[in-house]
Amino acid sequence: MSDNGDGISRPDRLSGLAELADWPAAEVPPAEPSPSLSAASGAAPVDEAALARRRFAVLLGEFRRTAVLVPFDAQGSLWTADFNGVRWICAFSDEEALARFARAQGDAGREWEFRTVLGARLLDVMVPMLPGPAGVALDAGSVEGMLFPPVVGVVPDAVAVDLGGMQ
Repeated sequence: MSDNGDGISRPDRLSGLAELADWPAAEVPPAEPSPSLSAASGAAPVDEAALARRRFAVLLGEFRRTAVLVPFDAQGSLWTADFNGVRWICAFSDEEALARFARAQGDAGREWEFRTVLGARLLDVMVPMLPGPAGVALDAGSVEGMLFPPVVGVVPDAVAVDLGGMQ
């Protein structure tokens, strides 16, 4: 996997995630009710697509400003996963999220190496270094997980996938 993040410096530190793997998962707050208004109320209906785009833009902005944990695989490369032709850099919001992922992978007993990286650096610097379309999967496998796909407005235009005008 020489094309998978080998140019990145060694991890900031090691984490014995086995200690964290048994921690209970954080409680998930209930989902917000849909803000759509019924026609009977007399108010104009809310554009759900525009609302979803605004929510995603807020989450993207928060991600870009946040330091996340990026684990390394056994060969010392960024932990990535290929799915449907897209390479996803796996990133985690905290050690507990990484521990849950390690447990789900059946690999909680080993020490996981990781580096703390700003979300903007992952999207703007690391994604373009990978071959083919690439994005970031934050907290993969969790209910709170989020994908930052290789599209215009998320990753640099030069490496974004053209959605054929469906953006």
